[in-house]
Amino acid sequence: MNQYRVWLPVMMVCLVLACTNGCTKRPKAARGAGGSDTDRIDVIESDMYGADYLPGRPDEYGHDVVDGQSPFEPVYFGYDSSQVAESERFKLDQVADYLRQNQNVGMILEGHTDERGSREYNVALGERRALAIRAYLIGAGIDGNRIQTRSYGEENPVAFGHDDASWSLNRRGEFVLFY
Repeated sequence: MNQYRVWLPVMMVCLVLACTNGCTKRPKAARGAGGSDTDRIDVIESDMYGADYLPGRPDEYGHDVVDGQSPFEPVYFGYDSSQVAESERFKLDQVADYLRQNQNVGMILEGHTDERGSREYNVALGERRALAIRAYLIGAGIDGNRIQTRSYGEENPVAFGHDDASWSLNRRGEFVLFY
């Protein structure tokens, strides 16, 4: 019984230390008061593609990423929608043309959402958006093995306002090219 009196407090301290050091969430970019716009932009730019997307380094699939910036415009989606709008299809046609001309290049499609909705819902919606873009490109004759998808949900906004104009910019699909 005496051994429990000694070890129980030690175990409690270890548990508390483990949770305070290892259970923290990755901080989101600052929203609202508490930082300048420049600070928020630096956070997003440094975290936009993560460590796997640094130019000159392979992504988690072993591909060399062409560049951190895509030459293609984002594809925007309607509220709570994963359907590619008719007005956005010309952007995907440009991407398909590029991929046809550059057979050695693959693509990661990133799905993004606005801040409304739960994290789980937004990750699922971002994935549906990326898959909708992928399906369009496959329908345009691009080999599906060259196209991967990733969802960030609401985690990487490009606009930080809490209004329709900002939300519409965050509901998007983006393109990352790799060799």
